Amino acid sequence: MPAPDLSLLEQAAREAGEIALRYWRQSPEAWDKGGGAGPVSEADLAVNAHLESLLRGARPDYGWLSEESVDEPARQDARHCFIVDPIDGTRAFLEGQEGFSHSLAIATDGRITAAVVHLPARGLTYLAAEEGPATLNGAPLVPADHDLDGARVLTAKVGLDPMHWRGAAPPLRREFRPSLAWRLCLVAEGRFNAALSVRGVWEWDIAAGSLIAQRAGCRATELSGQPLRFNAARPMAEGMVVAPPRLHGQMIAGLGPAGSP
Repeated sequence: MPAPDLSLLEQAAREAGEIALRYWRQSPEAWDKGGGAGPVSEADLAVNAHLESLLRGARPDYGWLSEESVDEPARQDARHCFIVDPIDGTRAFLEGQEGFSHSLAIATDGRITAAVVHLPARGLTYLAAEEGPATLNGAPLVPADHDLDGARVLTAKVGLDPMHWRGAAPPLRREFRPSLAWRLCLVAEGRFNAALSVRGVWEWDIAAGSLIAQRAGCRATELSGQPLRFNAARPMAEGMVVAPPRLHGQMIAGLGPAGSP
């Protein structure tokens, strides 16, 4: 992975943060996308426009996949593709909370090769490339392994529904954060032991965080245990488990066949 790609993503993420903070706690215009897709705001669109201009201008041969852009099937013909969530955690952003992030990644031949998750309101910048350590503000990240019983897991309430487990759900200590990208970084950082989604997850939510977690020493897979692949025709993974290897294995063994929505 050429170092300039990661540097470009970091620059873009920091500029995205500057734009977002101009709208944060300023009552930006917002509306619902419909179809259960949740809210979007003028801040999301402003950040998206800036990112697309900067990143595609710098790498015109790269594809583009963003939550806030019309999908272009031509991206699949590109060897490299930007995968972007302009503001991950829009509800938190609109409520004036600090836990929103900018999630930026590059996929090369279906795998993530550079990643940045930036939380401007908290001054946190997580970085990773395909080779080398994952870092937070320059310091290497170290995850915290744990047995399944009592593990601190970031997941929605549905993640502990017994229907998703073989038998009863294990006694996990469930917590939640609004940005899915940040959840993966918190696992990489060792603040929590695992992140779980029993529902489908969009690529833009997990692309950057999955590489950061992996380079920290975690495993990041679909619920089935299959590797995550990116820049797919339908850019959604069939659920997600992110944890250090021992706990990851225990979670995969305990989850039901498909972890249906």
